[in-house]
Amino acid sequence: MTATTPAPTLVPGTSSPHPLSSLTAGEIDAVREAVSGAGLLRETSRFVYVGLDEPTKQELREAAARGENPPRRARVLLHDTGRVEAKDVLVVLTAQGEGEVTSVTDLDAATDGQLPVLDEEFELVEQLLATDERWLAALAARDLDVADVRVAPLSAGVFDDIEGESGKRILRGLAFRQDHPEDHAWAHPIDGLVGYVDVIAREVTQVVDLGVVPVPQGSGNYDDPAVRGEYRTSQKPISITQPEGPSFTLDGDLLQWENFSVRVGFDAREGLVLHQISFHDRDQGRDRPIVHRASIAEMVVPYADPSPVRSWQNYFDTGEYLVGRYANALELGCDCVGDITYLDAVIADELGHPRVLRNAVCIHEEDYGILFKHTDLWAGRAAVRRQRRLVVSFFTTIGNYDYGFYWYLYLDGTIEFEAKATGIVFTSAHPGEGYPYASEIAPGLGAPYHQHLFSARLDMAVDGDANRVEEVEVRRVPTGPDNPRGNAFTTRTTPLRTESEARRKAEPSLARAWHITNPERRNALGQPVAYALFPEGQPTLLAADDSPIRKRAEFATEHLWVTRYDPAQRYAAGDFVNQHSGGAGLPDYVAQDRDIDGQDVVVWHTFGLTHVPRPEDWPIMPVDYTGFKLKPVGFFDRNPTLDVPPTAGAHCASSAGAPAAPSCHAGTSGE
Repeated sequence: MTATTPAPTLVPGTSSPHPLSSLTAGEIDAVREAVSGAGLLRETSRFVYVGLDEPTKQELREAAARGENPPRRARVLLHDTGRVEAKDVLVVLTAQGEGEVTSVTDLDAATDGQLPVLDEEFELVEQLLATDERWLAALAARDLDVADVRVAPLSAGVFDDIEGESGKRILRGLAFRQDHPEDHAWAHPIDGLVGYVDVIAREVTQVVDLGVVPVPQGSGNYDDPAVRGEYRTSQKPISITQPEGPSFTLDGDLLQWENFSVRVGFDAREGLVLHQISFHDRDQGRDRPIVHRASIAEMVVPYADPSPVRSWQNYFDTGEYLVGRYANALELGCDCVGDITYLDAVIADELGHPRVLRNAVCIHEEDYGILFKHTDLWAGRAAVRRQRRLVVSFFTTIGNYDYGFYWYLYLDGTIEFEAKATGIVFTSAHPGEGYPYASEIAPGLGAPYHQHLFSARLDMAVDGDANRVEEVEVRRVPTGPDNPRGNAFTTRTTPLRTESEARRKAEPSLARAWHITNPERRNALGQPVAYALFPEGQPTLLAADDSPIRKRAEFATEHLWVTRYDPAQRYAAGDFVNQHSGGAGLPDYVAQDRDIDGQDVVVWHTFGLTHVPRPEDWPIMPVDYTGFKLKPVGFFDRNPTLDVPPTAGAHCASSAGAPAAPSCHAGTSGE
């Protein structure tokens, strides 16, 4: 299907977008005019972030009771490229398409941290280093021409042993040789060298040169026939068609599929945001809420190489770079296959003007194998049904890595998130055999060990706002009078009643899961209805307890956090991550140790990859996967997919194309 840009869903009887719809291009224009009219703009002002300041749940309820919309608001983060100055601005939008600045907060870079990195600063780092005598001397010592050197501009972090950086806006640059304009320079790291740049003062504050290290010479051009060889000819076409169109409907940003309903939003910082996920329960004849808001609120990539030129490497791709603004323009047949609906996203550029991200979001259905199957010899019956899922996704490129963010909805009520990591691993020169912090992935070419750790923010609403989180795990039972043959095992359920109790780690050996229940709603068996979070249980942050990155990324030290709902608490590492010294976000949120038993709660889940690179990850990395599942546990009174019809025989064919039996379960009676 061709790309579509649905208009925002309008509230009946009004001309306003739905309260949770992303900002429109017209609203972004109004925001800029309001900020300008308030005298907040200079020639050096930059709009680092513009996004919807979402109405609270209370505002939504009160406005609905009045038959009105809550006010539309926008949050603006303003940076000044000419001085260390930043502002956090709130703009209220009117139905007449106008805006008014209602609050302005001045930020202190030394204590609050810096605003995210700007696009224009990427080029600035390379430009400033290219004129620095120390940098040029280091390149000359390596027989390198500055015209052939690319610099990766990288977020600086905060380190007490680097003097003079507090309150300054710093980026660090690692260099790579590029042999021709289309050469993938990641194959040629210029090791032992790093530059520190103050992008406000526009000066190089320090060049660290540890001496000449041989530059790896092998090609990283995976699309070069000399590297990849001839394309294989063995693959026969796979055709995925839906002659009658997809099974979902899209009305503006309201997506309905099977029994699911969800609003699809997009944010420059978080990327995809799903609002008001609910499931229509046919037995009860009503839509039942599950999650009020779901997003990936942070992502950090800490590196493990303690080399002086790389020991500072750790990137918060969400909080420092804003993953949403680098969304790829997806292509039919390449990124998504089948009957595809694309959505454009609208964000603000750094001058505050609307910018359309074409084909940013992909929506489609996928067959997902068997839903259920049984052959019963006693009853003489056989049945099989096909599972399918709805996919809502986007891809983003942050420097060398590419990430896919995929939300899946399944027929049986399961909700899954999957991150796909691909692209090019960050490279270094490999010191030699036995080096314990990096893999040799090609002759002389290293790739440091690292992690990709994500934080999902799940504002739960399991059949309402009064939710409880319980930890459920299996337990062995020792042999004894009640277990004479030693075969027994059971489960243990532990309620997590306060925020301090809800800092938890996964334990795969105990099949540990976390059930989000609603004690005020019971199923047919008298049990509280629930959805369960099933973690993968991979390692959390591996950096030392006293490391600077641990202070800044404390969210990544636990698999689970649970907080009392607070609309201002949106980000796992805090609002201003860039050059923040630490302690913000989740550790600050839970310091109050609020009651979370039967309350309106937000579940935060850390998951991710610990990557020890392989030679097979070079010169481009096959996709690696990580994620989690939310599954109904007693939310329904029975299997909610009993009404899924059998597959028509026309869809079952042999390899020779011969038609199959009239249905995929021939011999079943009563169908």
